[in-house]
Amino acid sequence: MAGVQPNSEPSASRHAHTHDSDSDRDREIESLAEFDRVASRGTLAGHRIQSVDLTGRTFALLSTDTTESVFLGCAMEPDAAAKVRAGGALVFPPIPDLPFDPYRGILYAPDELFEGLADGYEATPDARTYHWFQETRADGDVFASMLRSIHDDAVSDALDEHLAGARVVGIMGGHALERGTVDYAGAARLGRRLTRDGLTVATGGGPGAMEAANLGAYAAPFEDTVLDSALELLAEAPHFTPSVSDWARAAWDVRRNWPGGNSSVGIPTWFYGHEPPNAFASHIAKYFVNAVREDGLLARSNAGVVYLPGAAGTVQEIFDNATPNYYGSRGEPTPMVLVNRAHWTAKLPAWPLLQALAADRAMAARIALVDSVDEVPDALARLAAEAAS
Repeated sequence: MAGVQPNSEPSASRHAHTHDSDSDRDREIESLAEFDRVASRGTLAGHRIQSVDLTGRTFALLSTDTTESVFLGCAMEPDAAAKVRAGGALVFPPIPDLPFDPYRGILYAPDELFEGLADGYEATPDARTYHWFQETRADGDVFASMLRSIHDDAVSDALDEHLAGARVVGIMGGHALERGTVDYAGAARLGRRLTRDGLTVATGGGPGAMEAANLGAYAAPFEDTVLDSALELLAEAPHFTPSVSDWARAAWDVRRNWPGGNSSVGIPTWFYGHEPPNAFASHIAKYFVNAVREDGLLARSNAGVVYLPGAAGTVQEIFDNATPNYYGSRGEPTPMVLVNRAHWTAKLPAWPLLQALAADRAMAARIALVDSVDEVPDALARLAAEAAS
């Protein structure tokens, strides 16, 4: 597997959405094509242009109204930058020498984060961003802190745009689950089944159960035997330790052998930088702040959340979700399905506490405990039906 590079298939997140520029409500411009379409009308007034390289659009900028527009990280020729500022625009210039774009207007794609994997994981933008995060967090630089906040807010905006109108099911589970195990295969089958049912699978975007669910979603368009073959290939590198590079290359082998899989979402964090993102989520919303990432994942799982066996992180996610369901702070409670009765009643008895919290509340009809992943789709459907009745 050594030397395998990410395939060259188009990045789904780079074409994840388009804006209706005829709408006064939609002022964001995130591509050169969108810029040209709006600028052709002679005005960019009030628009927000995010991370578009405008060095080749000097004439358009010099001849277009930019009153109250905002340019976020857009490269421009000096004359153009001076003109748009004088014309009433607010300009946030690109930040040199950063391994990430704080003003990005779209989600990450796996080939973007894993670019350069042929030279080892440490050479990738994902690894270099983690190292930048470690260094700047240690020195307490307020400018770096501001850049991280801007980045995370931009990612949240892109995530909302991507998921608009989607029925999203969150799948939570531990990062330690190894490829080649029965439970890993079960999580993959679950991701495939829910995707085939028309749901958008969203995970924490990391390894283990998260990767398995994204893998299953990726494999949904193919014959069932494709997932079996992919699981066999991945089992050759069962864990991201001792080598993230070998672990990641195995995933890219799968993508190369079966290109064009289905989309899903991964929402990882550089806070846990020792855990790399997985390559099977087509759209990746990666954050610096873990709390923003976790709350955002749960809040966007409008079709429910499935909890596979996990440890402290998964327990935290159960009760992060239970709290708004208990108080109704996000509206009607959303379904919660815990998988593996022994795990959640004996090993880590979260289920009895969840039941006690739910008693005499609307969320009581939105929680379920099942023995296996095969029972999850029916449980979600049952809870959804009860919510609609």
